[in-house]
Amino acid sequence: MRTTFTYSKKNIAQFKIKLLQWAQQFDDVVWLDSNNKKNTQTYKSYDAVLAVDAFTSIKTDYFDAFSKLNDYQKTTNDWIFGYLTYDLKNDVEPLKSNNFDGLKFPDLYFFQPKKLFLIKDNIVEIQYLKAVDDEIDADSIEINNTEEDFNTKPSNDIKIHLRIHKDAYFNKVNKMLAHVHHGSIYEANFCQEFYAENTEINPLETYKKLNDISNPPFATYFKSFDKYLLSASPERYIKKEGNKIISQPIKGTAKRSKNKVEDEQLKHNLSEDQKERSENIMIVDLVRNDLSKTAVKNSVNVEELCKIYTFDQVHQMISTITSKINDDTNPVDVLKTTFPMGSMTGAPKISAMQIIEDLEETKRGLYSGAVGYFTPNGDFDFNVVIRSILYNETKKYVSFSVGSAITAKSNPLNEYEECLVKAKAMREVLEN
Repeated sequence: MRTTFTYSKKNIAQFKIKLLQWAQQFDDVVWLDSNNKKNTQTYKSYDAVLAVDAFTSIKTDYFDAFSKLNDYQKTTNDWIFGYLTYDLKNDVEPLKSNNFDGLKFPDLYFFQPKKLFLIKDNIVEIQYLKAVDDEIDADSIEINNTEEDFNTKPSNDIKIHLRIHKDAYFNKVNKMLAHVHHGSIYEANFCQEFYAENTEINPLETYKKLNDISNPPFATYFKSFDKYLLSASPERYIKKEGNKIISQPIKGTAKRSKNKVEDEQLKHNLSEDQKERSENIMIVDLVRNDLSKTAVKNSVNVEELCKIYTFDQVHQMISTITSKINDDTNPVDVLKTTFPMGSMTGAPKISAMQIIEDLEETKRGLYSGAVGYFTPNGDFDFNVVIRSILYNETKKYVSFSVGSAITAKSNPLNEYEECLVKAKAMREVLEN
C-alpha cells in the first residue's frame, strides 16, 4: 500500500525547518514535534512526524462520531491523522455544547495522508502511497531547495480580548467552589478564552515563535484548508503501544525563574504543594477508572505519581498511568471510554462537564481536545490541546484558552494568576 524509503540526514534541525516550510503547499498538514525532549517524554515513538495531502478523510459532528471513526479506521487500515474536539463528550454522554463558537471547527476530522515523513534521531523514513510514489525524488529535491526562512506577512496590531473579565471570573470560580462544597464535584477544570477578531496572522510564523518560546514535547502544527492549530502542548492524552495503554495527565503548574536557586525552590514548592498534589491524585483516580473500562483485570498501574517535569515556561506535575488490553479490544473504544481526558474535565466527570458547560462562556471545540494519529496496526498517540492558538483564516478569528483545576482549596485570585502564567507564551507571540 505504501512505498517506504529510509535515509539519514546530517543536519536534522535544518531539514525539519525545510520540511515544514515545504508542507505549506498542501491543504491538509499535521506536524508533530517532540523538540528532542527526551527527559520530559517517556514512551516516545518518533522525534517528529509530518503527514500531508489527504487521500481519504472523515469529517463529522459529534453525533455517532466515535462509531464513524471506528469504521473509517478499520476500513482505511493505514496511517490516519486528525483530531477529536472536546465536544465529542456529547457523543459519549447526554451532554450539550451551546456556548459561543467563533472558530467553527468540525467536531472530528481525520485524513489518510498520501505522503508521510517519520523522523527519529538522524534517520528519515518516507512512506508514500503507491499512487504518488513516483513523486518521491522530485519532492526530495524540492525539500532540499526550500528556503529556510519563514515568510512573514504583516499582521494587524493584534488586540487580545478576554471573554470573561476578572470580576466575572472570580464570580464564576466562586460558583464552582459552591458546587464543590455542596458535594456535586471534587474538582473541575474551568477555562476562559482570549480572542481577537478581524485579525490576520501568519500561521507558520506564529507556530515557529510559539514553539521557540515553549519547546514542548507535544508541539503540533495542524492545517485543514482555512483552519489552523498552533500548539505548544506539554501533555500526552493517551498512547497505545501493542497491548499497553499509557495516559499522562498534567495537574499542577508553577512558574519558572531565571535565578537557579529560586527556580529550584519553585520546583520543590510545587512538589510539596498539597493542593496541587490533591488535584493530580484526583485525576489519577479518574484516569485509573477510565482505563479500567477496557483493561485486562488487575493491569491498571500508576507508574509515576506527581512527578515534577521542567519545561521552558513552567514546572509541571505529571503522573503516568498504564494498563493492558486484550488483543481483540477495539482501539477506538479505548479513546471513547477515556474521552474527554480527565485533566481537562474533573471528578466526577459527567457532573464536572455539566457545570463547565454552565459556567464557561465559550464552546471549547478543539481546545482541550486531542490531536494525533493511528498506525496501520491500530496503535495510536494523542496529545492534549492546551497552550495552543486556534485560527480560522476565513473568519479572521484568533483564539486561545487557558484553564485551571478548581478544588476545595482553590483561591480565585491564585487560579486567575495561574491562567495568566499559562497564557503568557501565547500572548507574547500574538502581541509581541
